[in-house]
Amino acid sequence: MTDMTPASPTPAAKLKPRPRPQVMKLTDAAALRITELTRRADSEIVGLRVGIKNGGCAGQSYTVEYAHEVRPTDEVVEDKGVKILIDPKAVLFLLGTEMDYKSDKMQSQFIFNNPNQTGACGCGESVQLTAAKVDG
Repeated sequence: MTDMTPASPTPAAKLKPRPRPQVMKLTDAAALRITELTRRADSEIVGLRVGIKNGGCAGQSYTVEYAHEVRPTDEVVEDKGVKILIDPKAVLFLLGTEMDYKSDKMQSQFIFNNPNQTGACGCGESVQLTAAKVDG
């Protein structure tokens, strides 16, 4: 006669939390520029801090600044050998974003290719963003 009792689940068989998606990706050009900025900084920096602030004619704009420390609430993205620290209030607005760097005769700047961007002003300094829709 065989035992018909169901096997009890082992701890390894319990559901594991799904991995968190990487908030942002970097192009090679952005990673190279961040490496250059990190090397040339006057003081010790751990990476660049990226965020969103309210303002401008379209309502919001991206912020990029030197990060001297990792804050406990930062979302840390490591890509192509560099570190980006993301303000926790900006995470849902930046999910899926690719950060690039462009330089030409007139200007050089980081460019955010963001699927959550719904509009931008004519001068390119500010954007309209919506929070990413996260499937549960």
